[in-house]
Amino acid sequence: MSDSKPFDLDAYFRRIGWEGERRADPATLRGVHLAHMRAIPFENLDALRRTAPSLDPADLMAKLVHSRRGGYCYEHNSLFARALRALGFRVTLLTARVVVGADGITSRPRTHMALLVDVPGEPRPYLADVGFGAIGALLEPVPLVAGVEFDDAGRRHRLVHAPHDGPLDLWVLEAHDRQKGDWAAQYAFTVEPFERPDFDVVNWYVGTHPRSPFTQRLYAQHLGADRHLLLDGRLLTETRTDGTVTEREVTGEAEVRRLLDEEFGISAPDHALTAGAPGSP
Repeated sequence: MSDSKPFDLDAYFRRIGWEGERRADPATLRGVHLAHMRAIPFENLDALRRTAPSLDPADLMAKLVHSRRGGYCYEHNSLFARALRALGFRVTLLTARVVVGADGITSRPRTHMALLVDVPGEPRPYLADVGFGAIGALLEPVPLVAGVEFDDAGRRHRLVHAPHDGPLDLWVLEAHDRQKGDWAAQYAFTVEPFERPDFDVVNWYVGTHPRSPFTQRLYAQHLGADRHLLLDGRLLTETRTDGTVTEREVTGEAEVRRLLDEEFGISAPDHALTAGAPGSP
């Protein structure tokens, strides 16, 4: 299959509940980004079975738009990039090193997909990312400018430069930690373009490798208007917009399935909750 089939914006907008303008402008970019984040959950059910999810455009539509499923970064941002291009934006695919909990900025490989979006008439491109499965994720795109704090739908982010040996600036996305009162690095990237075949490779690695965190345990998140819900293995964490955090252990597959269905909007296939199940690579 190829990318030649026109993107079905109507179906995509129904999925995310977007009824606003269809213009290539900053307001539409921010609005569609936030709507996508709140409508389509993050989940790794395919990778949990050590199966790399398809990045074919038709398969992405079938799974993320026409089904009660979500996906991880390559799926979300591949879909979002196609929607933005259909709206008239120019989109560059980027790779990033996730540095949450890392020893250093360059201690991890480039396994995350993010997007650089050019907006007609705007002096700087925007960093957009609807596929980062963490509490520090962007809710709305931010201009690619260093040292400026942005309030994106209630979260605070900034971009800074980090020293490194390469010829391009190394950008780091930081999120403000309300509880600790400081800034936490989320991921680091440079702005050279990557193409879909590059992500076919890293998607296969992240979705099938026995040491990939996504093949080890269930990981799902859902963003609501007043809370962020994360299921990491059997630990359910709810973070309210006022910063209040509550946690509890989830026991039993039946309860996990109920939570995925009722709280995350995910219909889990049969036998989808067992890591490294028989038949996996």
